[in-house]
Amino acid sequence: MDLRETDEQQLLRSSVAAMAAKYGHGYMLEKARTGGKTTELWADAGAAGYLGVAVPAEYGGGGAGMVELSIVAEEIAAAGCPLLLIVVSPAIAATVIATSGTAEQKERWLPRFADGSVRMSFAITEPDAGSNSHRITTTARRDPAGGWRLSGTKYYISGVDETDATLVVARLEDAASGTLRPAMFIVPTDTPGMTFQPIDMAIHSPEKQFTVFFDDAHLPDDALVGGEEAGLAALFAGLNPERITVAAYSNGLARYALRKGVDYAKDRTVWKAPIGSHQAIAHPLAKAHVEVELARMATTRAAWFYDAGDHAAAGEAANIAKYAAAEAAINAVDAAVQAHGGNGMSMEYGVGTLIGAVRAARIAPVSREMILNFISQHTLGLPKSY
Repeated sequence: MDLRETDEQQLLRSSVAAMAAKYGHGYMLEKARTGGKTTELWADAGAAGYLGVAVPAEYGGGGAGMVELSIVAEEIAAAGCPLLLIVVSPAIAATVIATSGTAEQKERWLPRFADGSVRMSFAITEPDAGSNSHRITTTARRDPAGGWRLSGTKYYISGVDETDATLVVARLEDAASGTLRPAMFIVPTDTPGMTFQPIDMAIHSPEKQFTVFFDDAHLPDDALVGGEEAGLAALFAGLNPERITVAAYSNGLARYALRKGVDYAKDRTVWKAPIGSHQAIAHPLAKAHVEVELARMATTRAAWFYDAGDHAAAGEAANIAKYAAAEAAINAVDAAVQAHGGNGMSMEYGVGTLIGAVRAARIAPVSREMILNFISQHTLGLPKSY
């Protein structure tokens, strides 16, 4: 593994950064305040091929991997205008369909993932399941007249109102054993029987969170991703990319916050010298920089393992990267806000507005406590604690 980026990766990073700089944090805040969507930014990123960098080349994508998609997610976030739907649409949904979908599903969806003309949300969490996916109760059953019937409720589902379809994790009943096993369905947003309502969130973001209801929603036979035996493999195909891109998203926000904090500390003078000359201001920013760089290396390592096909190593590395990046981002934003003093809580300076966004990454898509459970059990060999 070589941590030095290739010429192509460096060009991708600089190109994405230049595109995102045209939008910036003010664009994101205005969309959040007015209830608007980041349609223009998404369209630009899609037209440039950035959203499809990890889609196989035979379907019109860049044919690269998770390293490159992480670069895209990080650089857009580093401009202060992160796109949460990169995590659920190109990272989860497109990866699941590329690795586990049928030939027809790949032909139908992947070219549109490649150019950004389709967006797909991801629905796994339920009100009574949380991190315990074994308690998922959303169930699909065969319809005697053909197709499937889907019933259940999903919770904290991002961006349903601006996506074309939702990739839904459900359970199928095994007719022979009577047991339930996981399966994934592509559910167009206008499917009869599918409804959703927004969750009133403390975090203000253009991407909203929803409770989604499936009331005996009818789906065609080909809505099932990869067939009845593909469910578990298909699900796991999307979880590591999710963690990796959330880490990249957090790293980008952390870099944005640090840049704002450092610039302010260089310019702000209260007594005889800029406040950045005082260790009480400089050291927290320096410490945050160290933590962010370590998190970025962890993220690259996880993406590299994933792209190399070493999924056992990628599982551990993706969890470590997500944990490290969330913690680093929280500390970076805190240091930047503190460097600004009272101005850190002002909308004008654009750092206090990041508090909720980075704090959420400590919880979702998997809490830091569940990551520590994973490391304790699978890496350290300690007894399972839950």
